[in-house]
Amino acid sequence: MRLRPLATSIILGLASTSAMAQWQALPEQAPAPADNPTTADKVELGKMLFFDPRISSTGTISCASCHNVMEGGDDHRPTSMGVHGLQGGRNAPTVWNAAFLSTQFWDGRAASLEDQAKGPIANPIEMGMPSLDDAVGRIAAMPAYAPLFKRAFGSQTIDADAIAKAIAAYERTLITPGSAYDRFAAGDASALNEQQKRGLDTFAATGCTACHSGANFSGPPLPVGTGFFMRFPTFRDSPYVAKYQLDADKGRETVTGKPQDANFWRVPSLRNLVYTAPYFHNGSVKSLPEAVRVMASTQLNKQLGDNEVADIVAFLETLGGPFPAQSMPRLPPTPGDMLE
Repeated sequence: MRLRPLATSIILGLASTSAMAQWQALPEQAPAPADNPTTADKVELGKMLFFDPRISSTGTISCASCHNVMEGGDDHRPTSMGVHGLQGGRNAPTVWNAAFLSTQFWDGRAASLEDQAKGPIANPIEMGMPSLDDAVGRIAAMPAYAPLFKRAFGSQTIDADAIAKAIAAYERTLITPGSAYDRFAAGDASALNEQQKRGLDTFAATGCTACHSGANFSGPPLPVGTGFFMRFPTFRDSPYVAKYQLDADKGRETVTGKPQDANFWRVPSLRNLVYTAPYFHNGSVKSLPEAVRVMASTQLNKQLGDNEVADIVAFLETLGGPFPAQSMPRLPPTPGDMLE
């Protein structure tokens, strides 16, 4: 992998076509599956469902509770809090740019945004509904939702698939193209300053692109559900492994039951990292410079100097794009007989 010459050629504005493929701008629109095209009515409904806490057993937890789209798309807790104050076992990934991931959840147990949207609803720690059918019944009991489903799907039928499709359609609008890096990748050499350019070069030369490649810095484009996974930690003798208990959770093995999948994780995006501390699947690392040191040591068996870390962090900060404006939706009223 001729990473340093490749990165340097881009910095000098002399990148070849093959080199430019290494550095890709985020698309202006997220891809949607053929059976769930993105429409304005579907997005409007999905946004309401995303913010509606009545989809949880206690009526207190919505998707937005753990994925705050008014900020970084997560909740800034090491691990998320669900119904009755119960604590989950993993850090809530940001929902921003999740539409570009090859699979969903840290362990890849959901193939698509539609599949992912169903998971937390019936999870006893997260939203705590006894079943998806119970959640459907809760939404269907609010008459004002029916015409919204009619506009979005052509039918007033409310089922788990329609709920998930609407939420996924809204989530596909949660993307942040147009970052300084995106402008640079599109050919604007002035979009990055000299330290940020050094950081790009150091990021590539260190070997970070072995995992964090592609426009979303989460791996190469793959068919939905295929999943781009990497072992973390790789170098288990790194002192950071014990310090931050990085290998305690077995990751992908908890889904497949296969020992060879132990400590494999879906590669996360590096976009908007300044908004998503604490870092890693267990939320154990609080600062971005420390996260860079941990990754270099545990994944690449390298110890970076302070200047190298500072340059890489400066580059990573350029991956933060403008957030599309969000407004709180007006939710349907709760019928009085639902309170009995």
